[in-house]
Parts: sequence; structure tokens; C-alpha cells
Amino acid sequence: MNTKTSPLFLGIDTGGTYTDAVLWSQAGGPRGQVLAKAKALTTRHDLAVGISGAVDAVLQKAGVDPAAIKLASMSTTLATNALVEGQGGRVALVMIGFSEGDLARDGLRAALGTDPVIFLPGGHDVHGNAHPLHLEALEAALPELAASVSGFAVCAYFATRNPGHEIAARDLIRERTGLPVTASHELSAKLGGPRRALTTLLNARLISMIDRLVAATEGFLAAREIKAPLMVVRGDGALVSAAFARARPIETILSGPAASLVGARHMTGLDNAVVSDIGGTTTDVAVLDHGRPRLDPEGATVGGFRTMVEAVAMRTFGLGGDSEVALEDGGLSPRILLGPRRLVPLALAGVAHRDAVVGELERQLRAPNPGRMDGRFAVRTGVPERLAAGLTGPEAKLYDLIGPVPLPLDTLLTSTAQNATLNRLVSRGLVHVCGFTPSDAAHTLGRQANWNAETARLGAELFARKRDGRGQPIASTPEALSERVLSALTRWSAEVILETAFAEDGLDGAATVAHALVQRAVDAHAGIARLTVALDRPVIGLGASAPLHYAGLPPLVGNGCVVPEDTDVANALGAVVGQVRVTAEAEVAQPKEGLFRVSVGDTVRDFTSETAAMDYAEKHVRDIASNRALAAGTDAAEIEVARDLNTATVEGQRTFVAAHVVAVATGRPRIAV
Repeated sequence: MNTKTSPLFLGIDTGGTYTDAVLWSQAGGPRGQVLAKAKALTTRHDLAVGISGAVDAVLQKAGVDPAAIKLASMSTTLATNALVEGQGGRVALVMIGFSEGDLARDGLRAALGTDPVIFLPGGHDVHGNAHPLHLEALEAALPELAASVSGFAVCAYFATRNPGHEIAARDLIRERTGLPVTASHELSAKLGGPRRALTTLLNARLISMIDRLVAATEGFLAAREIKAPLMVVRGDGALVSAAFARARPIETILSGPAASLVGARHMTGLDNAVVSDIGGTTTDVAVLDHGRPRLDPEGATVGGFRTMVEAVAMRTFGLGGDSEVALEDGGLSPRILLGPRRLVPLALAGVAHRDAVVGELERQLRAPNPGRMDGRFAVRTGVPERLAAGLTGPEAKLYDLIGPVPLPLDTLLTSTAQNATLNRLVSRGLVHVCGFTPSDAAHTLGRQANWNAETARLGAELFARKRDGRGQPIASTPEALSERVLSALTRWSAEVILETAFAEDGLDGAATVAHALVQRAVDAHAGIARLTVALDRPVIGLGASAPLHYAGLPPLVGNGCVVPEDTDVANALGAVVGQVRVTAEAEVAQPKEGLFRVSVGDTVRDFTSETAAMDYAEKHVRDIASNRALAAGTDAAEIEVARDLNTATVEGQRTFVAAHVVAVATGRPRIAV
């Protein structure tokens, strides 16, 4: 197959800081070929600007006709970030068959905040039998709500057994208001009303945000005359059509990390691996099992809320290339400590402010003794002035002293109390602290060269002068200090990878990895008792700095480490090489002897025969999965159906209790003809 004639695929990842784009072709080997890749800053005020910056750059690099692109697909962290930051539209929650006390469960009251809630009589019992439904209170409230909310979330008691009351309320709201409505049975088939209500509420809140992202991307594609279907990565790594994602945006939480796992598997061909993605601020670790990401069995937790959304089981640690480097207090041979706080690396500060930073670092080096605040600077982040509203007197006074040029902390701060004031300004997002980081250590050693190596080396020289418990400098040269810092980052990376593995095995990950025996094993400590610890699968290292920081990982984790060539754009690549995957579920219950009740989709139907009920359930989950697969963006879905029967044997007689039937449809997304 020739890349000039084979269809091209465009992958986009809209992250919190950068938007990545990658152009991929199925030609060029079993795993295809990356033709070009590019990055641009994400522009939150107008997402189309960042998207066009990255995609235009990738098209220019590849030198291809945009019309050759036959599929576009994107992953995003926007939904995740919105939930973490408490953003989203104002939504009315309609609770049918629930009481005020149910808001106290599963964090529902905290998630609701000041948004309105309406309680209606109704709902069903566990067998799908209806309680009387009264919609008068909802009808009365709709005129006022229609003018004050952006959407509605509807959750009825046992709607997973019978969604009739949710459908009645949903249809009434749509007819009277024309606003988006999310019904809980459309999102999850799991029991647990308050958590289902929480998931539905968050979904309704996110609709306008994902709508903006999809509209911005579709507008850009149209402007470039790229007539290709647009797909979005779900939190479980599967692809769905943009229209599908618009209706169920909650399913895009953890979309970015899921895409990176799909990309990792595609680039390496490994079905079983631990995937570790190191960025500037954090390291994200997850597990690949049999070619698919391990999912969180309890549902994804984002922003402190436990949802019912199937998403990757991802653990995030405050460890990255820009982590704060500090020295352990006390001890004759103090350890190097990293993170969890991010600093602006001195090498980066030196790009725009070389003279100011070099001058102050050289002044500090001329002092006869090391200072506690050596190598530390404060600089404004550049956010609009209105965001500084509400500062206390001491905060405002210190903020006024800090400007757009980095100021050394040893002259800026005149008391210990001001250190806490500075930290509050940092947490408000108004001020950055600049200081020595692993990125500076890499610049000092010539292993990284994208910023200013001079300021990095001066910072290393200052840090090397710090004293140990014997009063001696902790390192003889800036290079020796930098080697220690990079070794510490690799060592800490091994610990977070092992912590994830222990946790996946059902242990307390943090406590287990901190145990003296595990520490001795990782360090290959020589003793009469020889201890080893080893992963049962290799590590896949992702992130632009992975080749540097993971080179020394294998002996620490007892297995290999693979760093793919295009590791810096794993998310964008994962967005375009994934598969559509949707499910449909049915429940079969026996409310009384000889009666078999099937709940599937929007339908509840009774049978007098177990065989007839099971056949009906299987046929309908297959049909629903097929229709969902079409809506999600594939024309060639393979469908597998599984039955989970719960029976009992009493006095030698088999008795039917319940059954759960699941259909899974998978297939590659359709492409433009």
C-alpha cells in the first residue's frame, strides 16, 4: 500500500496545556506509519485556535492534500479538567421516587451545589413494578427552569429495571423546554440510585462544553475542506462518533489517558504491560491486560466524585520533569526529594529572562555560605488582573512586589510568614515559583537542550553547595549533583510503577512499596538474604522525556522498558488507531414463580417460559448493540453475547433466580469514501 494512495487519518489530543496532532497512514508496515506530528498551546477561550495551530502544522510538515484525510479522531482532558475545577452548566436535577435524604449519599449534595432539584412521587420496585407517578410539580416548575438552566438530569428509582417514568419526565421536559435532557438509564444499567443520579447530573453539566469542543473541531475541518467523520475517545479507550459523545459527554472523562494506553499498545504491539506516562508535572500509571486497559471496577473517580462511568484505572503521582528538587531534612546523608509541587525550571526561566536570572544566581554563588532560598525566584503567571480579586492585605502587598520578571526569593521575602503568603499566591494560580528541577539537571548534563543550559548549570552549582549532616557539600560538582537528581527521578519512577502494580494485586500499594524488604529488593541490597522484586510484564514509557528518565528503569522493576519512537504523541495516535466498542445489557428476573420479566433498553416484557425470556433478552441486546454501534460510528461491528445465569438447587430441583445478558459490539470506525 502506498501512503500517497492509502487513506490518511488525523489524530488530535486537546489537553489542558498542549493540543497535539498526528497524521497516520495504514501503509508502511503492520502498525502503519506516522507521517507527521506537531504541538500547539491549547487555547481555552477558543479551542479552534489551538486545534488549527497543531493540525495546520502537521499538514504542512507532511505536505499532503487535506482532502486525503478520511477519518479524524480526538481525545481530550477537557471534561476531566472541568469536573476537577468545578466547571459546567447550571442543571436541574429531577429525582423520581427518591427523598431529600438520598442527596446525602455518594456525594450527590456536594455535586449539586446550588443547582435546583425537584422530587416527584413515582419510580419502581426491584422487579420493575411501578409506583404511582405524579408530574404536576415538574410541569409547574418548567417555565421558570427553562429560563435559568442549561439542561436537565432525570433519575428515577430502579429505572434500570423499568425506565418508563424517566422516559415520561424526559419527554415532557423536551416538549415544554427544548433543552437537553439526560436520563439515567441511558448512561448506566447498574443499580445504586444516588450514584446514577450523580453521573447523570455531571453528564448534563458537561454537554455544552463538549458541544463547544466538537463544534470547534467540526468547524475547523469544514474550513480546511476535510470531509471526514469525527470520532472521540471514551474513557475506556473505545472510539465513538462525535454525535454519540455530544449526548454522553460524561463518558469522555479520562479520555486522554485512555487514548495514551491505546497508542502505547499500537506502537509496541504489547498486549500486557504497565504503561507509565511522564509529563512535566505528573506521572500517570495504568495496566494493559490482554490488549485492553484495565478499567476501574467501581467507576471513574474525578474531582472527588465517584461516577458509574467505565474508565481506565489510572493512578496519578506528582512526579515529573519539572518537579521541585529538595533535600531531606536532617540525617548525615540526606536524600534527594522530588515533587509533588511543580516549579518553573531555571532553564525555562532563562529563555525569556536570561540576564535577570543569571545575575542573581551569580550573586548568590559569590556568597561565602549557601542560603536557604538560593536558586528560587517568583514571577507572575500573567493571568488577568481580575483573578487577583479578594486577596488579603499581606497577599496583595506581596503580589504588588512581584512582576513579569523573576525576582529572587532571598531579597523578596523578609520574614518566614511571607513564605506561607507566597504559597497561597501560587495555589491561587497568580504566581509561579522558579527553581531547580530534573529538567535543569538534564540541561546541565547536556541530555536536554530545548531551553537555557547556562541558568540550569548555575542552579545546579548552587544546589550542590547545600550541606549534609556533617557540614559537607552534598555534591562535588554541578554534574555530580545532576546525576544524583536524574537517578532519583528514575528511582522514584520505579516506586510509583511498583506501587500501581501492588495496588492492582489488591495490596496497599503505598505501604507495600515503602516496606523495608521491597526497598532492599529495588536497591539490590547485598545481604545474606537476597531479595528481588519483578513485574510480570514490561513497562511502556510514554512522554517526551521518557527516553531520558526511563533508561535506567529495567533493573529497578525487574523487567524491560520499551520507549516507542512516537512516545511524545501517544494520545493523538491512540485517538486514531482505536476501535468502536459499545455494550447493551438486559436483566431477567422472576418476580413470582413462573413469571420471567425482561428489562432491556426502554422495554419491560413478561414471559411464562425461561427459555422464551432468555431468547428475547439475547435477541434484543444484540439488536440494541448493533444500533448503538452504527450510531457510535462503525458499519462493520462484530457482536458477542454473554449470559450470566444465577440459579439455585433446592431439594434436587433447579430454580431460576436471575440472569444478566450483555452484548458487546466492536469494529473499526467508518471512513469517508
